[in-house]
Amino acid sequence: MTRIRSMAAALAVTAALAGCSTSGTATPASAPTTTDVTVTTERAEPTSATPPTTSDAVEPYVVGSIRVTGSTDNATYDVAIPQLSGGNPAVTAEFNESMRAALQDQIDGDYGYDFALSDGYSTGATYVGRRVISAEQITDWIAVPPGAHGNSLLATVTIDADTAEPISLGDAFIDLDVGLSRLSDRAAKILPTTRAGESFERSGIEPTVANFANWTASPEGMNIHFGDYQVGAYGIGLITITVPWTDLSDVLAPGMQDVLSS
Repeated sequence: MTRIRSMAAALAVTAALAGCSTSGTATPASAPTTTDVTVTTERAEPTSATPPTTSDAVEPYVVGSIRVTGSTDNATYDVAIPQLSGGNPAVTAEFNESMRAALQDQIDGDYGYDFALSDGYSTGATYVGRRVISAEQITDWIAVPPGAHGNSLLATVTIDADTAEPISLGDAFIDLDVGLSRLSDRAAKILPTTRAGESFERSGIEPTVANFANWTASPEGMNIHFGDYQVGAYGIGLITITVPWTDLSDVLAPGMQDVLSS
């Protein structure tokens, strides 16, 4: 399930890069070499009074990061990614593996040029609820040799803290197509209030998995993260909107709102 979500995110990234004057290629011919070093840690206390049904970790989750460095025939990378310690070991392991796999998808991506990956110009948030853990990874991509500017690659991971399983868009909705249509409809109403403005790029919110692959959970609603060029010009920067759970409650799978909003 994690791999399917990551592949969808990669499709969205490829589409975004296609709008730039320089893209990049990287399907490594040899296995990458990596060095992982823990760089930050921060205790994450749940922010909801709703108790978990099956996950009852003795120790709190600690949000930290590791720096992953290395190279392939086509890419070099030096990127910090979110990681967890403490809490339910199964949940922690699944989250950490999923975040590392998401970065590997970016390393292995075929963008049309050699490239370098580094930390993004902003840092995606990691949310730890009582029943869900959700994070956005923002990575800076630049062609080698560099062109006019780089681009941001996005990846997201959401883990059910009750089951230690990833939650995909298909898991979140009763019917995926209906859920995507609802997200598209709500995005059309919210985006004009953002930097994208009234003239936002409507192809970026067509009801496809690629357009909505980068999402995270929060108590307020489903956060949708749009990449460079997806909903407007490069100059507007990355755009995130929040679709309230009340706008999605009738299309979410049974019990999913309780998990995702915890």
